[in-house]
Amino acid sequence: MKVIVDQHKCVASGQCVLTAPEVFDQREEDGIVVLLTETPPDHLMDDTRQAAILCPAQAIWVAEQEKQEGEQ
Repeated sequence: MKVIVDQHKCVASGQCVLTAPEVFDQREEDGIVVLLTETPPDHLMDDTRQAAILCPAQAIWVAEQEKQEGEQ
């Protein structure tokens, strides 16, 4: 999984931070999303996908990556 954010589309609602605080944060000055990790670990995948769904500005994308043979 790879997470992509568009800070220009972000409306600073904070839904992503509430849903996946280990993956997203907000800038102090304007509340715009800050991506903490582009490739979250497996245990954060569901929360990260939910954050993308809940984003009212659709400023978050999740690109699924197929695992290579031998990866877990």
